[in-house]
Amino acid sequence: MAATPAPNLVNLEGVSKGFGTRLLLDKVSLGVGRGDRVGVVGRNGDGKSTLLQLLARTQEPDDGRVTQNRDLRLGYLGQSDDLDPALTVSKAVLGDVETYTWAADPRARSVMEHLLGEIDHEALIGTLSGGERRRASLARLLLTDVDLLVLDEPTNHLDIEAVNWLAAHVVDRAGALIVVTHDRWFLDAVCTETWEVQGGRVSSYEGGYAAYVLAKAERARAEQVMEGKRQNLLKKELAWLRRGAPARTSKPKFRIDAANALIENEPAPRDKLALSQLATSRLGKDVFDAENVSLAFGDRVMLDHVTFRLGPADRIGLLGPNGAGKTTFLKVLTGQLAPDSGLVKQGKTVRIANLSQTLDEVEGQSTVLAHITDIRRTAALAGRGGELTSSQLLERFGFTGDKLTTRTSDLSGGERRRLQLLRILLDEPNVLILDEPTNDLDVETLTVLEDFLDSWPGVVVVVTHDRYFLERVSDMVYTIMGDGKVRHLPRGVEQYLDELESGGLARRVVASAPSPASMPAAPAPAAVAAAPVDAAAARAAKKELNRIERQLSKLSDTEKKLHDQLATHASDYGRLAELDTELRKLTEEREELELAWLEAAERAES
Repeated sequence: MAATPAPNLVNLEGVSKGFGTRLLLDKVSLGVGRGDRVGVVGRNGDGKSTLLQLLARTQEPDDGRVTQNRDLRLGYLGQSDDLDPALTVSKAVLGDVETYTWAADPRARSVMEHLLGEIDHEALIGTLSGGERRRASLARLLLTDVDLLVLDEPTNHLDIEAVNWLAAHVVDRAGALIVVTHDRWFLDAVCTETWEVQGGRVSSYEGGYAAYVLAKAERARAEQVMEGKRQNLLKKELAWLRRGAPARTSKPKFRIDAANALIENEPAPRDKLALSQLATSRLGKDVFDAENVSLAFGDRVMLDHVTFRLGPADRIGLLGPNGAGKTTFLKVLTGQLAPDSGLVKQGKTVRIANLSQTLDEVEGQSTVLAHITDIRRTAALAGRGGELTSSQLLERFGFTGDKLTTRTSDLSGGERRRLQLLRILLDEPNVLILDEPTNDLDVETLTVLEDFLDSWPGVVVVVTHDRYFLERVSDMVYTIMGDGKVRHLPRGVEQYLDELESGGLARRVVASAPSPASMPAAPAPAAVAAAPVDAAAARAAKKELNRIERQLSKLSDTEKKLHDQLATHASDYGRLAELDTELRKLTEEREELELAWLEAAERAES
């Protein structure tokens, strides 16, 4: 007799949920079983987060019911946190657990090291950035024993190394998982099933993101087959009506092969030769040439005799930890920062466009269509010939129907991000600098952007923690680790992760809380209570380091604003003199802080 299957942990039965006049979920029925790892995809605003909230019982359905297994232990990571700002990081994440207790647990050490290794454990939650609070919330959740993890965008604010660790961690844990993320590499590495939320329905596909894409292609092919058969029957009926009894005809044969057959006749995403020819005609032979370039801020060397060349149609990805100098390198390359020594040459026809982290340019009360039409009514479709109207371009980026007449101020963060990308592309630059372009974008919009870039005949430089996007868009990968060097990685992200693990790439030393992995396995409680005075001094030095780094970060922001003002007032010599004086004072302040940082670092290591 066959065994009775285990009941689902959570079930949705005929669930409907709407907000205002919009119905997000319409009579949805589904369940999550033990061991399931489900990835949820769909456009921003289509109901992915609402689905997770219903499963976690933080929202109630308008119709239908949600049932959970008795004694279910569920952990939910929403898009906002409930951490107490008055608590320290250690207290908020670990509660009353003593250091020697969690340091003896390999899983806890791994969570603390990979998510909070660069955060002072004694800092107050209220002093952390949004990204640091997000990491703390995720760490707290992963340190609890639950039967079902429900995670809404857990990869936000994580670098490639941390995302790689998180994927391995959730696969190794017992229990089920439901995750919403735009990180398609993570979906492939983790998920055994994919749910697509669209038009009020939830469609289920077996496997991760790649399997989901192939299954969708199969379904589309099957629908085309059915439509073809229907059209043939209609033609036969018309022939019978006109000529009497139909003649014998053989039915057309259709076949859907295995997954490889779906893509075997598809062309490569990019015709590199054609794009190279187009890009050369627009850019000429030279784009950026940096020869023996060096740059330092005080005693810290950002670039050390770097030689780097970027040619027409080059598409590169930049990897490296936060603060290692990726942004500084790009500023030197594009002429926003002058090097201390060496030569940087820029091609005469270069037109640079930067994707900023802010969304200020899409603020306002104009409608989406008017906002884009005011910039340009038509744009050349790069690499394919012809032109697209502004409404056609908007349609490619997901703005159709009522969205065209929606005010930009009423758009969601993801929709404004899409509009920001479209603004940049409408300006027809030939060099795109994309700094974290995937933030706030759903999977469908990312594929649209990738499709657009496939036929875009220019230079692309992308800095991103989204591994799938980086590997999809770039042809070469470079890394900047904070040692002043720019290294080419022939094997890309895999080589980056391998060398980090083996020690072939040395991270820049960032002052932070002590690495949990380096702590003693399980010291006796009495020994912990009798901590020497030196340990207290080291902790004080680490707090000082964190304070100085925050000040240095603020100085960097101020310095950027001053450089922007220098460019704005290039013809006003009186104002230039004032700005130059401010910049000199800022440099002196930075040098003093960097000296204090070095002294504190020595005390922290002693």
